[in-house]
Formats: sequence, C-alpha cells, structure tokens
Amino acid sequence: MFKTRLISGILLVAVALATILCGGWVLFFTLLCVSVIGMQELYKAMKVREDSFTAPELAGYLGAVLYYTAVRINFEEYGMMALILALILLLFIYVFGYPKYEAHQVMSAFFGVVYVAVMLSFIYLTRNLSGGQFLVWLIFLCSWGCDTCAYCVGMLIGKHKMAPVLSPKKSVEGAVGGVVGAGLLGGIYAAATKGPAAEYMAICAVGALISMVGDLAASAIKRNQGIKDYGKLIPGHGGILDRFDSVIITAPVIYYLAKLVLSL
Repeated sequence: MFKTRLISGILLVAVALATILCGGWVLFFTLLCVSVIGMQELYKAMKVREDSFTAPELAGYLGAVLYYTAVRINFEEYGMMALILALILLLFIYVFGYPKYEAHQVMSAFFGVVYVAVMLSFIYLTRNLSGGQFLVWLIFLCSWGCDTCAYCVGMLIGKHKMAPVLSPKKSVEGAVGGVVGAGLLGGIYAAATKGPAAEYMAICAVGALISMVGDLAASAIKRNQGIKDYGKLIPGHGGILDRFDSVIITAPVIYYLAKLVLSL
C-alpha cells in the first residue's frame, strides 16, 4: 500500500507541476475536468446520483461549465452571475419536476458547484495574479505541507486529540506542527524564489490552519454518508476529493491573502 501511495503521489505532483507551469488553457481545462470528477464523487456520496444520471446532477455539471466560462472571461464581473444561473436552473428542475427530486438533492447539487468547482477555480485565479507563477505554489505548500508535517509531528509526540469523534488520529501537537511546518516551508520557498519571506511564511501558516478545517470537513461528510473514500481514481489515496480536500478550501484563502498581504 505504501509503495502504491508513494508512486501515485509522485505522479500526482508531476501532473500538478506540469499543468500549473503551463498555466493558461492547459490549467483551465485540467481544473474543469478535475472539478467535474470531484463533483461526481460528491454527488454519489450525497445521493444526488442514483442508479443513473439525474437532472440535478447534470445541472450541477452545466453550472460548473458556466462558472468556469465566466472565470475565463472575467471572474469579477461574471462569476457570481454564473452561480446564480446555476441555482436558478436547479430550482427550475426542482419545481417543474416535483416531486421527483427531493430538496436535499437540489441543495447538494448546488453545494457541489460551490464546494468543488468554485473553490478549485482559485488555483487558476491565483496563477493569473501578478507573480502568480510563484504564488500558486503556496496553495500546495500550505495544504500538502501541513498534512505531511502534521502527520510526522503527530506520530512522534501527538498525545492530545484534536477531534476525537471525527478524526481520532489527529492531535493538537500534530496540528501545531503542521502550521509551523507550513510556515517554515513558506520561508524556504521564499528564499528559493527570492520572494518576501515574512509574507510567504504568514500566508502559508494561515493557509495551513484553514486547510485542516477542509480536511476535517471532508471527513465529516464521509462519516455522515457512511463511506471510507470518495472514489478510487488515485490508487492509495482514494478519489479527487480525498486528495484535494485541504486544497479545496485553501485555494481561495491563498488567493485573497496574496492579494491583501502582498498589496500592503
């Protein structure tokens, strides 16, 4: 299992490296595809999808495409409009298909658009910022870096449970180690890229703290739905949502922190 997980992890990093370095249309379409796959995983878990495709599920995918189109044209002007259109479409299906679909299916379908497609789009938006070719890596440094550092510190000295019911293996010591480790990684990255060290360290530390919420939220959904993994796409890791659970919530945080902190 460890060997499979390691190889999958290396391949995943290689793909991420290639697509993010390319940026532009390559990154755009990659994130759109990843978003749709992640939404499919969530829809299966939340029972939006039944034995076959459902209208709310298809409307969710269409909503994601509309949103990404808006992002490509002008995020600030058309992003919210695309989300509202997606919601209106889902409400049309709910009302005129009543009582075929239940409220939780419609709400979960819209949640999938926001939770997966919108949140992941901030990787693309961060890449398009001034200096984005460097800033975008802070998303992965603080999320995956925090995961790794928290795991190592927790294994070594972890004693106090952080969320004993939701995730018994996670410790307070591990969480602190994850935040500190991510901050240090930000400093090392700043030195390697000649970026602002204090700012990068602060962004990574805050991002790491938020990333743990994303990780635990994804775990909570799985526990509520009685599943172990969202999917089996990535051997040894599970599905897209299993691997990107912390990245999902971290991406918009880093985008706005970068715009705020680096503009001061």
